[in-house]
Order: sequence, then structure tokens, then C-alpha cells
Amino acid sequence: MIQPPALRQGDKAVIISPAGKIDEKTVREAETILSAWGLKVRIGENALCETGRFSGFVEQRLADLQRAMDDPEIKLIFCSRGGYGMVHLLGKLNFEGIRKHPKWVVGFSDITALHAALQYNGVESIHAPMAKHFADEGADDVSVRYLKSVLAGQPAKYDISVGRYDYMNRIGRASGRLFGGNISVFCGLMGTKCLSIPRKGILFIEDIGEAPYRVDRMMHQLKLAGIFERISGLIVGQFTDFEEDNSMFTSLYESIMAVVGEYSFPVCFDFPVGHVKLNFPLTMGKKSTLVVHEKNILFKQ
Repeated sequence: MIQPPALRQGDKAVIISPAGKIDEKTVREAETILSAWGLKVRIGENALCETGRFSGFVEQRLADLQRAMDDPEIKLIFCSRGGYGMVHLLGKLNFEGIRKHPKWVVGFSDITALHAALQYNGVESIHAPMAKHFADEGADDVSVRYLKSVLAGQPAKYDISVGRYDYMNRIGRASGRLFGGNISVFCGLMGTKCLSIPRKGILFIEDIGEAPYRVDRMMHQLKLAGIFERISGLIVGQFTDFEEDNSMFTSLYESIMAVVGEYSFPVCFDFPVGHVKLNFPLTMGKKSTLVVHEKNILFKQ
């Protein structure tokens, strides 16, 4: 895996919108914070466009992303938001430029698809908050500060107290390359040339607005695809904006544990990653260590 260089004062960054549309005020507020970090920030030519639910036509979104990936002077590609639309670009992207001139790509949710494609092409990237989080929470937010630290080359080290789902955690230690992200986007890439599964990797999952039976179906899809036979650990992040389904007989999180119950790898629930304020940055494709204790969870990269 290629690790992009740590950011330095004066490095160039670009904000792009490869998926959903976004309002200018939100993007400008994110630009202000990134600039305060000492970066030279510009907004992509089509980042504020609007075509239905998307930030411009496919050609416009593709042009911004490809230009940023190819530009040797740009050191950070900051995705303004997720939504839907990244999948339109995957088959059209050329990764030669970013392999030759590595740079960090930051985003999450629908940007899971881009992270997967970058990992397939051997380049690390960062699953982390985007423009709305920056605008809503500000520069002093813990997740924003963690991102700044990781981009500056500091290792990610999280010590998390177990929460309400501690009774489902499976104690143990795992080491391997981190992969995953939004489970619905990830499952949508199964069987494509944009997805590779690292042997003995650590999988993490999160989602928003998915009914419990759909999450259960996706978990069984991963099981049938042999994913759980290849991983060394599972991180279950935040699943939000859904209603429990009494006809499922189990809660959403209990259904996840039921699918992986027969395996021996460590599992932790309630990890601070997802569509929530505590959305800690995770470097995709990076060798990581997960230790699940009875009272706390340790994660480092």
C-alpha cells in the first residue's frame, strides 16, 4: 500500500463534490477551517454545481476528481459530502496519477466506493468527517482535530470505553489492514473490480437509514461471499436513523452478532465511526491493531 505524505504548511488542497450536491455556505466554512490549518485551499470547478440530486453531471464530477488525482501539487482531496453518485465515476477513473503522486483523499458514507477503489489500486485514504461536519461542529470538534492530527502524520490511537452493547463484544486481538465503511455501499461493490479483500484484514461497518432486515441481508451476503472467513476482526460502528423491527425478533445489533457468532475473531460494537458527531478518522488500507477488552477497546494505526 502507498501511504501519501503527511501534510505540511503551504500544501495545496482541493474540495470536490463527486457525489451529492451541497450548499456553498457549508463548503466555504470547511474551506475556512482547512485554510486555518495552513493549507492553500481551492474549491473544485464543479463542486458547487447542481444537477438533480447530484453535484453536476457525471462528466463534471469526474473531471474535478480526475484533475485532482492527477495534479502532482495537490496533497489533499477533501470530499464535500457523500449522498449518492460516486459509483458513476469508478469505471471511468484512471489511478495512475495518484499512484505516481500520492495524496490523501478524505470522506465517508458514499465515498466508501472511492476508498475501496483506491485500496484496490494500492493507495491508502482516510474515512473521516466531511464539510457538513466541519461547518456544524467547528475546528475544535474532537473528530476534526483527530483528522488534522492524522493528516499531519500522527498515528491514530483510540482508547474507547465499552458502551451499551458491551455484552455483545467478543474479547480478543486482531491485526491487519483496515477495510470496509458504509455497509450498503460496500456490499454494492461485491464482485466488481473495484473491491479487494485483504487477507486477515479488519473490517468495519456503519450505515444510516437502513432497515434492520436490510442490514441482516447484507451481513448474510458478506457471510456467503466468504468475507468472515478471511478477516481477523470486526468493528461495528454507528447505525443511525432507523427503527427497530419487532418482527425480526432481535435488535439490529443482535442480528449482526448472530451472523458472526460462529467465528472466533474479536468483535466490538458502538465504535465511534459513522453518521454521528463522534466519527473518528480511520486510514483505509493501513495496518491496524484492534484489542477488545472487557472494559475498553483499543485501536491504533
